[in-house]
Amino acid sequence: MPKAYVFTRYGGPETEALVERDRPSPGPGQVLVAVRAAGVNPVDWKQRSGYRRPGEADRELPVVFGNEVAGVVLETGPDVTGFAVGDEVFGSPVAGGYAEYTLLPVAVTAHKPAGVSFPDAATLPVAAATAYDGLRQLALPAGATVLVTGAGGGVGVAALQIARAFGLHAVGVAAEGKKDLIESLGAAHVASGPDLAARVRAAAPGGVDAVFDLVGGEVLEAAATLLTDRTKLITGADRATVARLGGAPVERARTATVLDEVARLVVEGRLRPFVTLTVPLDRAGEALRAIEEGHTRGKIVIEVSA
Repeated sequence: MPKAYVFTRYGGPETEALVERDRPSPGPGQVLVAVRAAGVNPVDWKQRSGYRRPGEADRELPVVFGNEVAGVVLETGPDVTGFAVGDEVFGSPVAGGYAEYTLLPVAVTAHKPAGVSFPDAATLPVAAATAYDGLRQLALPAGATVLVTGAGGGVGVAALQIARAFGLHAVGVAAEGKKDLIESLGAAHVASGPDLAARVRAAAPGGVDAVFDLVGGEVLEAAATLLTDRTKLITGADRATVARLGGAPVERARTATVLDEVARLVVEGRLRPFVTLTVPLDRAGEALRAIEEGHTRGKIVIEVSA
């Protein structure tokens, strides 16, 4: 039977398991996909720990991990147009992507360009699309400066590159060991740690026009002091703190149009997914541990055998 990596109850890594489950069947507006790659994101382990998006109900256990995949269409459901068996696609699964097979809703599914690998495409629906949505939300004019905290992770690496594609100047906050990575993306690097605001002012003497936070907590609070206009303060990590500071969470579009746009940036060479580690499905736990420890560079992807 097909395999999937799941958590059987809410809690820590001890709740995770590789299990067998029936191959799903697509419903209206869905396609069944043979997964070739699944992106790994912090939200994956947070969901296992009990995290809920606002308004989200409890999920039926066990829950398959994963929120972004790339693969090949095996079957289409009723009322599906624009997709056919054999199409190479990527998108956000209905119920988990760390699996040999999953279902994708066509509203959040796009055709994978031939020049983009499955592992690279699997990084786009969450990390790259979040970065794209956040920068569109900030609506900065060309030449403006955006500060990105947590710039060395999957969303941060994408945000620095997309900012550059939008004609913005970017300042990336990350550990000292990620300095070369941040600067290779055309951004100024600021080391994380105490007295962050002072270091940002030194790196960007003209000030910053917006903050795209991916860390939350004290880092978000320090970054907020750099802005006079808190409508240009957004976070993908800490809704409660950003609300108190007068900013807003990243507003996710979650559309196929956005997926097409980020894929186009990859094809044009303006967005590199930076997949730094791939592991097979039976080692998905290792990928989650790496993300949970919080010191990764770029993206981790689970590859599923054809």
